[in-house]
Amino acid sequence: MNIQAQTYFSWSSGKDAALALYYLQQREGLEVSRLLTTVNQHFGRVSMHGLRKELLEKQAMATGIPLSIIEVPKEPTMDQYETLMKQALTSLQKEGFRHCGFGDIFLEDLRNYREQQLRAFGIKGRFPIWKKDTITLLHEFITLGFKAIVICIKSELLDKSFLGREIDASFIQDLPKNVDPCGENGEFHTFCYDGPIFTNPILFKTGERVFRAYKTPQQDKETLASMGFWFLDLIP
Repeated sequence: MNIQAQTYFSWSSGKDAALALYYLQQREGLEVSRLLTTVNQHFGRVSMHGLRKELLEKQAMATGIPLSIIEVPKEPTMDQYETLMKQALTSLQKEGFRHCGFGDIFLEDLRNYREQQLRAFGIKGRFPIWKKDTITLLHEFITLGFKAIVICIKSELLDKSFLGREIDASFIQDLPKNVDPCGENGEFHTFCYDGPIFTNPILFKTGERVFRAYKTPQQDKETLASMGFWFLDLIP
């Protein structure tokens, strides 16, 4: 394989990542040969939204792309996270990876942070759905035959009833106006279980719903003391 063409993908297991991977494969002609996901070692779940590691692995198998996992401690500090990420990037660089795909859409600070991290390793970030209209992206996601379920919501912005809903036309219609259609500001997270990037659907059943409150990174008069999230457990 041409070293310059070796690409890995920062895989979240959600709808935006799935659509961005589809764009890279089908529209940009890149061969993505690795998925990279951060998993909480203590809980055995994807750090961002609590998806079980077993379902993540089944999802990766259905893409036909090898999965690499960065295991982080129960409550990692930023320094610990960055150390583990640098170790992973060093390994990927040695393997010849020169591109990394992301499902980011419009968060400038996040993109700048990612690109700054990658620059030291000679890896170029690829953002195939960057700056695209999020309502258009969500309709395209559905039209292409992708299927996803909501597994995490921010309670300050969405009612508990949104947890466990399928991403479909009625979901889009019911979203409050202050919530981005793709949840790009962290309003909700999804698990993508079927679509054109998979050889087969990922089977699961729904489990318990759990509420958790987390302290906000900065405590000041304009910031809430805590943030609440509802999580839906999916069982392989």
